[in-house]
Amino acid sequence: MTERAETAAEAPAQPADTRQVIRPYGDTTGDAMVQVSFTLPVPAGKRAEAAALQLAGRMGLDPASVVHAKPMGPDYTFFIVYGRVNHLIDYAGIPAPPEREYPLLTSKEVNLAIRRALNRRLMVVGACIGTDAHTVGIDAILNVKGFAGEKGLEYYREIQVVNMGAQVTVEELVERAKAEDADAVLVSQVVTQRNAHLHNTKQMAAAFHAEYPTAVAAGMGRPLLIVGGPRFDTVTAADLGVDRVFGKGTTPAEVASFLVHALLPADPPPAEPTEETR
Repeated sequence: MTERAETAAEAPAQPADTRQVIRPYGDTTGDAMVQVSFTLPVPAGKRAEAAALQLAGRMGLDPASVVHAKPMGPDYTFFIVYGRVNHLIDYAGIPAPPEREYPLLTSKEVNLAIRRALNRRLMVVGACIGTDAHTVGIDAILNVKGFAGEKGLEYYREIQVVNMGAQVTVEELVERAKAEDADAVLVSQVVTQRNAHLHNTKQMAAAFHAEYPTAVAAGMGRPLLIVGGPRFDTVTAADLGVDRVFGKGTTPAEVASFLVHALLPADPPPAEPTEETR
């Protein structure tokens, strides 16, 4: 065996490439084409389109084209720009999001767990606070009609629901929660301009903590504080002073299961209750 062959045989094997490089998809796989929309504070016209293309270029879109431009009053223009990005993503290097830390229960399991642990109905007070008039979120969780094929918390026999509706002040919410001796308070925030959802939630959390100064934790001296909405993905519950944050797509079953997980003893309910315990 020659010296070169011996050296090659002794060389360590190169590690396998575990990357999974991906690009955006527009017309064909891997063409890196994306579509973005934005509004500029300028009147519609050719000069405005030139400004939109310049912005797109600084965002890394090259080449880019304005595929839609619409005046938004006399001084603003809404754009949709289509272009190619030069960025690559290693999908394999993105950690998997944490799994739900509690089991997803059926309505029967939720009802039985509440009955066994409390021997009374679990009280939930919900509202949209501040100037938020969009009740679609809170109604999807609380109303019987529910969301995504699941019935809301009003359907659960062992959960009593008070839905205060829209534009409820923090003071009104705290007063009602105390009057009802609420186990949990659910707040929906859809309006997010100027981070109104974050401001409102922090104000609400501070009011409840001030109203229950001797509380040890949720369910131990004060209600469980839950907030949900489409734009809470950049903050944590600890940032806001609440016990749980739910994002878009949350179903009533997830909320009901969390109530059991957070408020009741850890003893799991039987998988299938009998007819006598229903």
